[in-house]
Amino acid sequence: MPQPLADRVALVTGASRSIGYATALALARAGAHVVAVARTVGGLEELDDAIRAAGSSATLVPLDMRDYAGLYRLAAALTERHGRLDVLIGNAAMAATLSPLDHIEPKIWEEMIALNVTANWHLIRAMAALLRASQAGRAVFVTSRAATLTRAYWAPYSVSKAALNALAQTYAAETSSTTVRVNLFDPGATRTRMRAQVMPGEDPMTLPTPEEVAEKLLPLCLPSFTETGRLYEFRSSKLLDFMQPA
Repeated sequence: MPQPLADRVALVTGASRSIGYATALALARAGAHVVAVARTVGGLEELDDAIRAAGSSATLVPLDMRDYAGLYRLAAALTERHGRLDVLIGNAAMAATLSPLDHIEPKIWEEMIALNVTANWHLIRAMAALLRASQAGRAVFVTSRAATLTRAYWAPYSVSKAALNALAQTYAAETSSTTVRVNLFDPGATRTRMRAQVMPGEDPMTLPTPEEVAEKLLPLCLPSFTETGRLYEFRSSKLLDFMQPA
């Protein structure tokens, strides 16, 4: 089977479960060496076993994304070991906290912004030179329609995802004349633990699996994918077009 990401290095945040786990495994099956970042060691070890079973390899990085200094240490280690980064998946995020604006605790607001926004800014800042060192650096940030389809009680999550969109699109504009391509991917409602936390009455069997979502995200990581500064949705027919062989 062809491996379009053979000999390439891919970093995935939030890789120990759900969409991050499935995406990391999909990248590995496509031939990439996966740098898997997450807080949960057990989940990372399970991912490592799955990646090895798929015939690929991984570097496990137990790290809280809010340990910003840790992201720079990771960048230094990747520079020393690989000298480049070919794929960056910014997936780690906190679930929505449903509450009226005037009832939200400052700690919750600050934690949401720290992980969903500021951590991704530090991730870009730490990894930008490594992505430029790749012949075809690809960055994909996982967003949500909550960024634009605002609803009552979802303020911290909606605001953080709107800020993430602006961050990624700014990065895309700043790298448009380079070989780096930067895009956003909205998986929509997915069968994940995060989704179950905020929508406990929803039947998870009616939702697509993380594996189905990862299959649609994967084309945005390929060297042949040259669009930048775009937002793609899981259910988009346009995204399906990009899945066709070049």
